[in-house]
Amino acid sequence: MKKNLIGAVLLLSFLLCACGAGSEASETAAQTEASETAVEETTAGETAETAEVDADAAETEEAENGSAETAAGADEASAVQLQYGDTIVRVGSLKGPTTMGLVNMMEWSENGELPFKAEFTMATAADEITAKLIQGELDIALIPANLASVLYNRTEGGVRVIDINTLGVLYGVTGDESVTSLSDLSGRTVYMTGQGTTPQYAMDYILAQNGLTDQVNIEYRSEAAEIAAMFAEDPSIIAVLPQPFATVCQAQNESVKEFMNLNEEWDKCPDSGDSMLLTGVTVASSAFIEEHGEDGLLAAFISTQKLSTEAASLDTAHTAELVAGAGIIEKAPIAEKALPKCGIACIDGAEMKAALSGYLQVLFDANAESVGGKLPGEDFYYQGE
Repeated sequence: MKKNLIGAVLLLSFLLCACGAGSEASETAAQTEASETAVEETTAGETAETAEVDADAAETEEAENGSAETAAGADEASAVQLQYGDTIVRVGSLKGPTTMGLVNMMEWSENGELPFKAEFTMATAADEITAKLIQGELDIALIPANLASVLYNRTEGGVRVIDINTLGVLYGVTGDESVTSLSDLSGRTVYMTGQGTTPQYAMDYILAQNGLTDQVNIEYRSEAAEIAAMFAEDPSIIAVLPQPFATVCQAQNESVKEFMNLNEEWDKCPDSGDSMLLTGVTVASSAFIEEHGEDGLLAAFISTQKLSTEAASLDTAHTAELVAGAGIIEKAPIAEKALPKCGIACIDGAEMKAALSGYLQVLFDANAESVGGKLPGEDFYYQGE
């Protein structure tokens, strides 16, 4: 019942923002139907002869009303969908928090509850997604924040960021009880993923700000799952992992504990200013924005993405089931524990620009190549046109 209620609220919210005046007409019709239903319920109550008959009548009416509401919602969603014809929004994301924020949208798409058609591709490595985006096989991609700037520079403005989808999700974990803080990493080996993307540059910056550059040996692996498997053999290793994999490691081995939150370490750095540690952003090809920035399709995608992230917070149990079903985390209970730490968000407009530009400035000052050699231009930040 809770899931159905949340789904109904989210779908109603979306339809109101996507349909405009059309939604008002539908709302009026829905209110009329509700009034008629109320009359029917009163009549049934007055004519019922026994409590058993009352219960049966109420149950029957609830089923009929639920079917009517479902049909009305489907009819309205289909009507909205016609606005964009056969256009399919091709979306790529990474196995982890970026896709965890999309799983509700993916379910709505499968159920035909969106005002546009969509195809979703999930990959384990960022270069798989960026290659498809550059080749025109994707319209929208959820990728590491610094990589968006690199792509913008490489393609001479061929991609633009439309929102921030994931805040800081990096955590230090180990079964070594002697490691309790960042300073304990001196002289140690730390395993990480994300070489050449946000995790590497964030870690490099934090180490430099704390005078630990060249004192910590970083070894990179291609996938977080590989490092998680290493913990099964040796719980004393040290790793900096993104969520949900940091939680997975702890769930699989009770001796593995979290000892560092990179969000907190970033904020402690004297040169971080008002910037935020970000993990992922959503970019769209400039061609897609030019074609659909004014017809409402891009706005509809962003609105739906926001609802999907809100659903992840409002109903973590159902979202966790979807996460497990998508193969991101094997078990739903572990996914449910990880979700609150995954930094899932959808920040757009001026707030997005302020947070992201500050973050990229910090990276640029530390290592210009981390953002593609130069900071992106103003047109990089799509704020609705």
